[in-house]
Amino acid sequence: MNSLATSMPAETAGPRGLLNRLADALTRLVSADLLALVARVGIGAVFFYSGRTKVEGVLSVTDSAVALFADEYKLPLLPPDLAAHLSAYAEHLFPVLLVLGLLTRGSALALLGMTAVIQIFVYPDAWPTHLSWAAILLLLVGRGGGAWSLDRALGLK
Repeated sequence: MNSLATSMPAETAGPRGLLNRLADALTRLVSADLLALVARVGIGAVFFYSGRTKVEGVLSVTDSAVALFADEYKLPLLPPDLAAHLSAYAEHLFPVLLVLGLLTRGSALALLGMTAVIQIFVYPDAWPTHLSWAAILLLLVGRGGGAWSLDRALGLK
């Protein structure tokens, strides 16, 4: 009795084997480097476009952005004018660095800090959105920008 099921190891036979082979194929198809690139561009876009709403032209912070920090965000310890400028600049600088894959871990860590501030002080009920941002940023903090990054080209991990 030489059936396929008895000649194959248990981990490759039956439905479990099929699912494991499919998982292996998907792992090869969606490499860690592709995942890092998509994560960098995806989360970078979220923050960059948010930063664009706070400025006119290249980096001229709008009065409405300052008013938003004064009236709605109300961050402790920072004057609204300073908070608006820091936020706008950070939301432009760190996403660009992420997309380039330059200083990826530090840029992701800075945006993770910004996410924590937004969650704690600004929109505490928006935790599902902030958790999804944090998951992507934690991947980049923990694993870096991947092979398709300037970090790797420069020999940085």
